[in-house]
Amino acid sequence: MFTSPSHSRHFLLVSYLLLSAMPLLAWFNGKELSHPGRLVVYELLAWTVLWACFKSPRWFHLALFPAFLAAPIEIYLRLYYNQGISTHHLGIITETSPKEAAEFLGNKIWLLLLVIVFILGWWVALWRAAKKSPELSWNHWSRWIVTGIFMLAMGPWLLGQYFGIASASTIESATQSSPQRLTSARNWSHLKAWADEHEPLPSWAEALYDEETFSKSWPLGIFARGYDYVVERRYLNKLSEKNREFRFKAKQAPGNDFQQTIVVVIGESSRYDRWSINGYERETNPYLSQEENLVSFSDMVSAVAATRLSVPIITTRKPAAQSLKAGFAEKSFLSAYKEAGFKTFWISNQMSFGQFDTPTSVIAKEADVTQFLNLGGFTNTSSYDQVLLQPLQNALEDAAPNKLIVLHTLGNHWNYSHRHPKEYDKWKPSLFGVSNPAYTNLKNKQLISNSYDNSLLYMDWVLARAITQLKGLPHMSALFYVSDHGQTLYDGSCNLAFHGHNTQFEFHVPAFVWYSDQYAAQHPQKITQLKQHQHEKLSTENVFHSLLDMVDIRYPDEKLDRSIFSDQLRFHTRYVDSYGWSDYDNATFKGDCREVIDLKEPLPQEK
Repeated sequence: MFTSPSHSRHFLLVSYLLLSAMPLLAWFNGKELSHPGRLVVYELLAWTVLWACFKSPRWFHLALFPAFLAAPIEIYLRLYYNQGISTHHLGIITETSPKEAAEFLGNKIWLLLLVIVFILGWWVALWRAAKKSPELSWNHWSRWIVTGIFMLAMGPWLLGQYFGIASASTIESATQSSPQRLTSARNWSHLKAWADEHEPLPSWAEALYDEETFSKSWPLGIFARGYDYVVERRYLNKLSEKNREFRFKAKQAPGNDFQQTIVVVIGESSRYDRWSINGYERETNPYLSQEENLVSFSDMVSAVAATRLSVPIITTRKPAAQSLKAGFAEKSFLSAYKEAGFKTFWISNQMSFGQFDTPTSVIAKEADVTQFLNLGGFTNTSSYDQVLLQPLQNALEDAAPNKLIVLHTLGNHWNYSHRHPKEYDKWKPSLFGVSNPAYTNLKNKQLISNSYDNSLLYMDWVLARAITQLKGLPHMSALFYVSDHGQTLYDGSCNLAFHGHNTQFEFHVPAFVWYSDQYAAQHPQKITQLKQHQHEKLSTENVFHSLLDMVDIRYPDEKLDRSIFSDQLRFHTRYVDSYGWSDYDNATFKGDCREVIDLKEPLPQEK
């Protein structure tokens, strides 16, 4: 291919330069590079260490094969989603079958395959060029000095891995991508000293160990992302081990030998008092308001204003006051339904892996069929929730007679204007079309509020479409919706927004049940109880018990006093995560932010 060794050498060096320039794809897409100087330094250091350790491209080119293989995926994600490979994407890739990938990519699969073939051919050509370039071998004794310095520098990083700490830049990046209180933060700038004291690292040292920036570099940054994925995977497996052998011993009661389909929709960041079916002056629910067989609960409370902590409370029997503890020794309602003979589906427009997602993915993987459809994270290139409707229809058409289908929506997560298409940009001025609005600028208060209502208007349509799909079934069906938590929206004189602020706006969530005429005919007493309990004081701890009672799934230690479909329903203390575990019904709501303040001493929190 090359007529001279110099041609091979130039081809090799230019190719490695192009591979290193992969982060510039973000810049070409108009996205600002975070710490560009630091990124360049990391790439130069990585190539230097690689050369020093392996001596010649002839040998280290083999180690670069994973980076070349990942390059087409990086290009695809940059072009269509304006973001690079993350642990979430690696999770989807490793758990997606070729058939599912083909269905998702559609006609774009041929372009991706063509790019993959080109990249593989490029890698092979470079390997041959490396063999013809012995002059690129680092034979000088200085390579041993570089290797020794690298090994010494690895010491503090390994220490950080042992103590579970990370760079300040990682926290900054996470805060920018999700403007809320982080439930678990690790900070490299406070290394745990040998005497169990916290000693701050100098800023230059913090820059040397910025894993977040290094993971964005090419080509060696891809190995850091792979390492993060392995860590997440191990953590997920550890959580799964806690309940692997657990069984509910659940069975459906006699007399339910007819076809049944139950859909559970888990909302995201939806606020009770912004739903027009709950009394809001704006018509944010024009479709749901037309449903006769819909019962909306007026006093449902979520214990925690964080998805990764609230979803386990919704889906399992995990007590609210244990929500800060990792994992739970029991499985979710999906497994109970499976034991009772239902085929189960988890279809999600959220993420599968990541600091805030792993506990939910543990639950999702209990399902017979699990699909994560969101490649865009929480960015403006995320799929709209209507992406769930076709997979829902596919599940409804599945041959199994009895089915439980869970839809995990992106709902009303910030940025609100990114959660809906243009035709739902009803209330203006809004943030629609603004990629990175200044959410802390109170001048944008009305725009944020309008955008939030617009996202609710779109969610109303999605939920109505799901109900319409259920209406098309010839057998009994029902849909249960509940949001994981709400939002604070600079209410009145309150200078707080989003969630993690201990406010009533974040704990009081919308929830409703829609039922088919066939369901009402089969379970008239349950409908009577459902309507009688519409205004009871409920919490997301009621959801698990209600979902099983909804279709007469019985098990030895059931608690019908927690089911909204039972005449045995009784009030239970509703704890919320506000300065400890506060009794929501024995609290005052402070100021326009309506912070929940327990009138007594809150229970201490265990982690």
